[in-house]
Amino acid sequence: MAGLADLSPPGGDSLRVGRVAAPLREQVVDVLREAILDFRLKPGQRLIERELIEQIGVSRTTIREVLRQLAAEGLVTTIPQKGAVVVVPSPEEAAELYDVRLVLEAAAVERFVKNASPEHVRALRAAVDEMERVSGDGGDDVRAVLRANDEFYEVLLAGAGNRTFHTLLSGVQARVRVLRASSLSQPGRPAAAVAELRGIVEAIEAGDGERAARITADHLELAERAGLQAITAAGRIDA
Repeated sequence: MAGLADLSPPGGDSLRVGRVAAPLREQVVDVLREAILDFRLKPGQRLIERELIEQIGVSRTTIREVLRQLAAEGLVTTIPQKGAVVVVPSPEEAAELYDVRLVLEAAAVERFVKNASPEHVRALRAAVDEMERVSGDGGDDVRAVLRANDEFYEVLLAGAGNRTFHTLLSGVQARVRVLRASSLSQPGRPAAAVAELRGIVEAIEAGDGERAARITADHLELAERAGLQAITAAGRIDA
């Protein structure tokens, strides 16, 4: 298993978190989330409490709270006899989850066309513009691109006006978060995703729900493929 020294950010800065500014738990969540999304913690890698405590310099209680938060975000899971590990879906699991995403997102897009206000439509375009801006900065900050992508979906679901869609799709999104981050880490993928999402917005603005749903399906197929390629390239650890 790769050691937790792999957590150290580029430049070798200490992982120990400060005791001011953001609450301590949030600081530790940020440290581990960044390491997962930057692949310094590999898919399938164990997160051993004792080693995390020693390297980050916080209590066992804090580490356990942090791991629960990361599990809620879809980045970590708990496996019997192993403990917490970085999430990695198998190709079969990914295919199943993306099948569900496709059904839910295509339906959400069509409902958005029917139900969204002009303000929702403008906010959706603004979310794509923001994603283009952060990816245009070099696309190296996967977390910033992912945040902008998250905002697109928040607006989409708000405009669709169906709380059940929101609950179901949010759950699926959490389970594929590592895969989504992996997809957006691929060279050229953020720019391609922006173009695909812009195509969805243009179809929505034209009032063509069916076309928007078709573009959504194409977008998800490409995203799934890129994510699996990145996971494979990063290497899975079965510790």
